[in-house]
Amino acid sequence: MSEDELIGQMVWAHVYGSTADDTSMAAENRARYGVDTPAQVVEKYALGGVLYFAWAANTESPEQVAELSAGLQEAAADGSGVPLAITVDQEGGEVSRIGEPATALPGGMALGATFDPGLARAQGELLGSELAAMGVNVDWAPVADLNTNPANPVIGLRSPGADPAGVAELTAAQVEGLQSQHVAAGAKHFPGHGDTDVDSHTGLPIVTYDRATLDQHLVPFEAAIDAGVDIIMSAHIVVEALDPELPGTLSPAVLTDLLRDELGYTGLVTTDALDMAALKQLPGNPLDDGDIAVLAIQAGSDILLDSPDVDATVAGVQEALESGELTRERLEESVTRILDWKAERGIGAPGPDLDVVGSEEHRATARTISERAATVLRDEEELALPLDPGADRLLVVGAGSAWPERLTPLLEEEGFTVTERLESGDSPSAGYRSAAVAAAAQDDVAAVVATVDDLRGNPAQQALLEELAAGPAPVVAVLAGTPYDLAAVPEDVPGVVASYGATTVNYAGVATAALAGRELPTGRLPVAVTAEDGTVLAELGFGLRRTEEVTPVEVTFTDLPGTEDDVVEIPPATGVAYLLDGEPAGPGSHHASGSVVVTAEPDPPSSYHLADGATTRWEHTFDATAPAAAPEEDDDGATPWLPVAGAVALVVAVVTGALALRRRRRPAN
Repeated sequence: MSEDELIGQMVWAHVYGSTADDTSMAAENRARYGVDTPAQVVEKYALGGVLYFAWAANTESPEQVAELSAGLQEAAADGSGVPLAITVDQEGGEVSRIGEPATALPGGMALGATFDPGLARAQGELLGSELAAMGVNVDWAPVADLNTNPANPVIGLRSPGADPAGVAELTAAQVEGLQSQHVAAGAKHFPGHGDTDVDSHTGLPIVTYDRATLDQHLVPFEAAIDAGVDIIMSAHIVVEALDPELPGTLSPAVLTDLLRDELGYTGLVTTDALDMAALKQLPGNPLDDGDIAVLAIQAGSDILLDSPDVDATVAGVQEALESGELTRERLEESVTRILDWKAERGIGAPGPDLDVVGSEEHRATARTISERAATVLRDEEELALPLDPGADRLLVVGAGSAWPERLTPLLEEEGFTVTERLESGDSPSAGYRSAAVAAAAQDDVAAVVATVDDLRGNPAQQALLEELAAGPAPVVAVLAGTPYDLAAVPEDVPGVVASYGATTVNYAGVATAALAGRELPTGRLPVAVTAEDGTVLAELGFGLRRTEEVTPVEVTFTDLPGTEDDVVEIPPATGVAYLLDGEPAGPGSHHASGSVVVTAEPDPPSSYHLADGATTRWEHTFDATAPAAAPEEDDDGATPWLPVAGAVALVVAVVTGALALRRRRRPAN
């Protein structure tokens, strides 16, 4: 390959248009790349990959996405001849570039509130199959960041939570699910973006914690590596414990010393998007796009993702090659990894039919996650959740930014009579608050359901809850933002439910599980909530569950010589279902060999939950050593001479061979 082709494989950029030859956004493509169509962008730079965005007209419908993908693959085949990585941020929740009819998911923290790796794998499989059907072969997911900072402005609900072990388990399961559908997972944002209070899209986050704290943030990434993750994305954050000067994306200490050498990662490394502001805000050291590209490669990145100036990126790398700052061998190292990955992952191969996108089965999985995620954080006597759909009339109100109108039809589906008072915007006006309080005072209102999404940071939303709580009807506050908002809910609000998002699928779990009780809520906080003075208001794992607690009975393994009698013993256990290597396994003996994994889950989850700290996973590798064959007997009970003679002959042959080998190995005099 030429140097330009090597650079092209490392450059992955977005394109404007809904088809490969679309000229409707030629002005945007020309301003950025100097050509008119998406196909021409791919051909000009011999791109290794592209990114899809809704604002670039890439994701209008599943059919359109599939057509665009096919056209871009054809352009790559006609140009470099190398299949194209086609990528998208489809995390589920608030970062989902492809909208409905693709399946809408509740998001990372909602998944974390289920504490269920089986659902995490199902989510990965769902995303993988739908993306593969649309010709997308890389998902920039899962988010493996521990969200340990309530003030985090960019991760928040995208993270599964704050517990290293729990997030690690969910991360690994999502990776396995995605990649089982031949779509690469891109775990992000290494070495952890969850303890920041600056958004790297707009500023440069700096974390000052020690190495011991950093090690906790690395746990989910180590789990992703163990699960065989194809790609790891770097974070544009300065981790002072590793490199006090350069952000992770540009730091050899982060991407080479830590990720490659210490953690042993051998897959692809990508930068986060290079058009984010963090990389242009290094104190006293302004960098242009060519500088950034060269530093990222020197740090250990294989992929230069979405540079704002691809011409400058290419020129910067070419100049570094000419000066010796970079070598061709260094580029070949990364491109070899990229090409090997493309071959092994089957990049460019056709995916499943489009009818899998938004299928009934997938929507049911999303709804199950939502129902299992809904977390009841407060339920005082005057409210007594769940409510009675047949008798209770509800008033739905809330901040416009929390989309209360999405909740109304879901409650009506459950049988409630619902009225609503709505206002746009994130700060409820005084006039709106007065109207909501007046509506709540009507005699037939059994309860008020108020959605909020930034309670800690919005005095007007706090005032709405305070004024409603002073009225006669009990109030249920639905926290559509992060559950840290529990700290700002007035004490006289008797009901609080966390939905972990304001989408329809997030509210489905609130309506069904928390308010109507058709599915009993099992969600638990995946983060701890503290007051401003540090007082713990709700511990990680807290949730008012209405299900019965059960403890799985220990699984045992019978491992005799050979394999014929090796079995897994599944005990009978009320409220517990066992899975043997992911497949349901009822009580009794199950023949097994090799390495096996047994997991336990509540059955059904609408009635039972597993005790905190209970053992839910057992692993065993059976010894395949064959037993000695029992000698045969003839009719009179005597042992026939031929098997014995054969055995003697075998022993003689082994001994003779050993002596001969010893003679060959004896050193000469």
